[in-house]
Amino acid sequence: MISSCKSNVFPEMSRYRSISDNSGYLLLEILIAVAIFSVGFLAVGTMIVSTTRTNTTGNIVTQATLLAVETLETLKKDPVGDLIPETYADSNNPVDEWGNKGGIFNRSWVIDDPVGYNTSRRVRVIVSWERLGKNRRVELTTITRGNGT
Repeated sequence: MISSCKSNVFPEMSRYRSISDNSGYLLLEILIAVAIFSVGFLAVGTMIVSTTRTNTTGNIVTQATLLAVETLETLKKDPVGDLIPETYADSNNPVDEWGNKGGIFNRSWVIDDPVGYNTSRRVRVIVSWERLGKNRRVELTTITRGNGT
């Protein structure tokens, strides 16, 4: 009798769900999980783009450095008398990573006599290029006595 009395006394309670009813929480948990995974995927995507850009920049700097080293070694093989102090530009400018005509690199070199006794030469090789709107360059300097030394 008491149980029937309760249902008759509070008829509006039967229209509402009890607090212990868990329907809807699964959808909320899924939405939160999707939000967390989305933030994670965005972070990974940003990392991939950043890594790709950094690797490309490193590759270009390496190519420019190898171009400069190649020019230095070639000039060091010449006798000191053939290394006339002056500023030179590669006739193939702009050059590619192998020094062939047509690329992104501009190669130049400056030869001077640092001591003044005509026994040695300072050779400075500059390889420059433009990337992402900025001028970049690699510059290597050496002193040579000619003939590979």
